[in-house]
Amino acid sequence: MAAVCRMVLGPAARPAASGATRSLQPIISSRIGFRNVHSTPALLRESHSDDEAPKGWFSRLRKAAQPEQSHSMALSTKETVFEIQFHSVKPECMEQYLGLYSKIQDAMQQKGTEAVLAASFTVEIGEQDEAIHIWEYPGGYPTLNHANTIYRTDQDFLDLRKHRNTLLRSRRNQILLAFSFWPHIAPRDGSNIYELRSYTLKPGTMYEWANCWAKGIKHRQTNNEPVAGFFTQIGNVYMVEHMWAYKDLQTRKETREAAWHRPGWDECVSYTVPLIRYMQSRILIPTPFSPLQ
Repeated sequence: MAAVCRMVLGPAARPAASGATRSLQPIISSRIGFRNVHSTPALLRESHSDDEAPKGWFSRLRKAAQPEQSHSMALSTKETVFEIQFHSVKPECMEQYLGLYSKIQDAMQQKGTEAVLAASFTVEIGEQDEAIHIWEYPGGYPTLNHANTIYRTDQDFLDLRKHRNTLLRSRRNQILLAFSFWPHIAPRDGSNIYELRSYTLKPGTMYEWANCWAKGIKHRQTNNEPVAGFFTQIGNVYMVEHMWAYKDLQTRKETREAAWHRPGWDECVSYTVPLIRYMQSRILIPTPFSPLQ
């Protein structure tokens, strides 16, 4: 009976199976073309012999190794935390605002907050009438809590903040840690322009981003342009902030173009671009009271 059923059903069943196979082919093809066939570990491996090379696309379908610890422990080695403040200033009030913020900086020092203004800018190209300030809190969150307590309760700060708020359209901030493989933000000689490149990453891709950039940053050292690299802890999460310094826009153009002539930079870009959901670039000019000029 089984043989008879196979004889009767076999010819009819085979076309259906063939059709199902055909319907799956686009799905299989699309999966084979998915970017994970180029895994980050393969990109970051310095070198390997033919025996160590992957034998086929299936053997390369793996993601970057995920450390068994938090982002903050795996990607940053410093206790220091940073705060970036973004202030949207009323166009007619920028000069008055900068004078007032200089007083706020002085008060932060005089009141013993232990907070340090690392850099202060206005936006030259990007969101106009915007001021950006980077504060450093040595000692981490205890220092941040101490500074915030004074900032919220001291009468001088209450008066300064009340005045400042009349000059603003909006404001926001982020709390960040510094990537361990980026330089520490520090004063520079001469006058410079700065570029702040802000990236919103796909959730779960921060390790892969860091793995690529730990190698990729070496291709951007020609003119000592790396300033600082951060990733957010509080605020808009899965965000990365990269800051670069240039003498002028022409130097920026030449420096960025030169990077493409160094083997490895193209791989860093091609592997990290798919991790990005949104990015923004601003050209910044230091304020007169900024430690970073």
